[in-house]
Amino acid sequence: MKYRIRTMKCLVVLAVLGLLPGIAVRLSAKPLKVFILAGQSNMQGHVNVSTFDSMADDPTTAPILKEMRAPDGKPFVCQKVWISSIGCAGDDTTEQVGKLTAGFGASSEEIGPEFTFGIYLEKLLGEPFLIIKTSWGGKDLHTDFRPPSAGPFVWGDFELTARKGRGDDLEKIKAEKVTATGVYYRLMMDHVRKVLADIKRVVPEYDPSQGYEVAGFVWFQGFNDLVSTWTYDKCNQPGGYDVYGQLLAQFIRDVRKDVGVPKLPFVIGVMGIGGVKEDKKPGSQKYFRQAQVAAASLPEFKGNVVSVQTAPYWDDELETLQERMDRCWPKVDARVTAENNTSWENKMKVMAENFTPNEWKRLRSGASNGGYHYLGAAKIMAPIGKAFAKAMADLAKTQERARP
Repeated sequence: MKYRIRTMKCLVVLAVLGLLPGIAVRLSAKPLKVFILAGQSNMQGHVNVSTFDSMADDPTTAPILKEMRAPDGKPFVCQKVWISSIGCAGDDTTEQVGKLTAGFGASSEEIGPEFTFGIYLEKLLGEPFLIIKTSWGGKDLHTDFRPPSAGPFVWGDFELTARKGRGDDLEKIKAEKVTATGVYYRLMMDHVRKVLADIKRVVPEYDPSQGYEVAGFVWFQGFNDLVSTWTYDKCNQPGGYDVYGQLLAQFIRDVRKDVGVPKLPFVIGVMGIGGVKEDKKPGSQKYFRQAQVAAASLPEFKGNVVSVQTAPYWDDELETLQERMDRCWPKVDARVTAENNTSWENKMKVMAENFTPNEWKRLRSGASNGGYHYLGAAKIMAPIGKAFAKAMADLAKTQERARP
């Protein structure tokens, strides 16, 4: 009997030391952390992997690029980060699962902020985790993601008058609004519940006995509310988007209630299209950004909600080149039509004549989409994902220090 006891003690010691890996995992495994990422098209991610190379020549992004690529030059595959994503596979509910790598963006050749978020958060936390991503293009907070506690959509006199003046059937659009309200909030929560109910389906190595912890939420959305000038009819004035900030605060409260985590760390990605210079212009984007920050500044959210400015990661030079390209299209189209050669290759050949060789290289390797999608530029989106990861890790540390 004494021999057995000594043997068991030795096994426990060996397990703790990691010399018996299988036993060590069962004895020391922490609950699996789960992070929810949600939003619209920029959370989906329209950054083509072809733009990765553009990060190499900038000392601020070259180190990030090294983390994004494996030794063979292919996109890095996280071995301890798994992802379940809906909204990026052509319809609302088709699911994509696997170890985190490139291809969980809006297409199999694209990334969103989830890629570098996962890469850097793994480094910062030093443990495995699961990402649940729910993102759909063209969705607003005032209707599509409207949180349950916000109640029915509230029609403003300005919008109703404008729609009536356009000849819309007011009773019909009101009925359609009732049907649409909160649909994507519910889809988001339904998918979260589905994944949490069977984590092993997504994370094969998961041991149900270790349990899980919903550890954070990242919200990256706003463009459709930004341009909803009928709903936010005073958007060009200070406070014009206050209702968005109120809805976002309700959204945070409802998410926390639905996942059962009262102080769930929450990161808000603040709209950064156009860069920092947009804050210096009188107009709606400035006030929209203020509304997003205001939600994070509420006293009840101190230490557990943070806003991350994405404007500092904007690329003004790349934007200028893209704008020049847009202006050149009529001239290019007229010329290739006159030459009776409208192939894409010829269009690009003619377009290139409007740029220096370095400018053309910078444009073609750096941008893969429009400005509303952060130019589809890895040089912009990759640092944003990293910033989200740092903000999330900082929130975790703040909460850890606050625990008795």
